[in-house]
Amino acid sequence: MSQDLLKLNNVHAYYGKSHVLHGVSMSVGTGEIVSLLGRNGSGRSTTVKAIMGLVSVQGQVDWRGTSLVGLPAHQIARLGLGYVPENRDIFPRLTVEQNLLLGVKPGQRGGRWSLQDMYELFPRLKERARVEAGQLSGGEQQMLTLCRTLMGDPDLIIVDEPTEGLAPMIVEQVAQYLKALRSRQVSVLLIEQKLTIALDISDRVLVMGHRQVVYSGTPEHFRQETDIRREWLEIS
Repeated sequence: MSQDLLKLNNVHAYYGKSHVLHGVSMSVGTGEIVSLLGRNGSGRSTTVKAIMGLVSVQGQVDWRGTSLVGLPAHQIARLGLGYVPENRDIFPRLTVEQNLLLGVKPGQRGGRWSLQDMYELFPRLKERARVEAGQLSGGEQQMLTLCRTLMGDPDLIIVDEPTEGLAPMIVEQVAQYLKALRSRQVSVLLIEQKLTIALDISDRVLVMGHRQVVYSGTPEHFRQETDIRREWLEIS
């Protein structure tokens, strides 16, 4: 059993007076890929924001046994958590290679990943290394965002809807990228709508509904849970 890197226990979150997470409990272990599934509005992205210090929370959010509650987002990121938001956050006027090098943290030495590793994961980025990032396609920008986060050598990477709007071939490349992370003992919390990729690469699957976790199990078990899928995932 892998040791918990990240642990949430009875986490409640608020936007002003709006109660947006209702007692979320979950964990991610070392070298583990965990997928967080659910309909839009179920609380998945808010859970990520609670982990990364972007919303006010009550409850327990621990990283390697140390509380993250109340820490500013930039400090949490420096502890070894990488976050790839849904909006493909790039520097459009800088080249692909410059964007990648900006992912390296100040004072960082000897990380697990090099530029060459990024180019092997996504050869298209190597072809476009000298091109301004703003000229890339949506799929290429997603590759770049994923790789720039990796250049900071995180122990856990949280990826929010990485395959949204991407062509099937690029989706497959993203799946291979996520598997490559696990092979180097980088943990992944994947926020995803596509069941196929989530079930293919995950060690565990969590389902959110009514702003809390309503199911946790292996992909094999989840495939048999037609009632869970019907109640919490399928569009009625």
